[in-house]
Amino acid sequence: MASVERSRLIGVIDAGTNSARFVIFKLPEFEEIASHQIRITQIVPRDGWTEHNPVEVLEAVRLCAVEACHQVEKLGYLVKDIAAIGITNQRETTVVWDKNTGEPLYNAIGKGASIGIGTVGSKINQILFHLSVWNDIRTDKTVDRVLARLPEQNHNHFRALSGLPISPYFSALKLNWLKDNVVAVRKACREKRCYAGTIDTWLVWNLTGGPQGGAF
Repeated sequence: MASVERSRLIGVIDAGTNSARFVIFKLPEFEEIASHQIRITQIVPRDGWTEHNPVEVLEAVRLCAVEACHQVEKLGYLVKDIAAIGITNQRETTVVWDKNTGEPLYNAIGKGASIGIGTVGSKINQILFHLSVWNDIRTDKTVDRVLARLPEQNHNHFRALSGLPISPYFSALKLNWLKDNVVAVRKACREKRCYAGTIDTWLVWNLTGGPQGGAF
């Protein structure tokens, strides 16, 4: 079937704490015309820790994209009518992987505990949303050690430079924990084959080629 309104679609990857979703919007109205969503497993190896399987997240995103594209094709569009793709994701969830093989070196670290649910309405559509609290606490002791070395143990010591307080929420401390506690990560770092990033970094690298020249 012939394409309609060529190059006027935008795709969005939504890689959340509980699910992955791919949504396609029609411009200029940003009208949602197709979407597909898959639940993501939350792994809780011990109280206060939450992880995700990076491969599961990646495969869920790929399947959601395929299914959403099938939907727009049924509406008369072509996949190449998608002019751009954006990503919204779990922010500070941290992934480490082998740059040569593409295999994760550990589960993705990061937790969002759902505390509320509601709708945001408009004439075009309604968006279901979750309110989340990030509370993986495995790096709490690292935070305490960092604060002990700072004047007045000030959580905001680096805020002027980074805009952020010292907190277990952020990726740097999770990377430090991974190097200290996961032999495979430590070995890969020594051998200069460890890539690290947040979920968006992991997805972009894989979706643009992975070990065969993925963007990093």
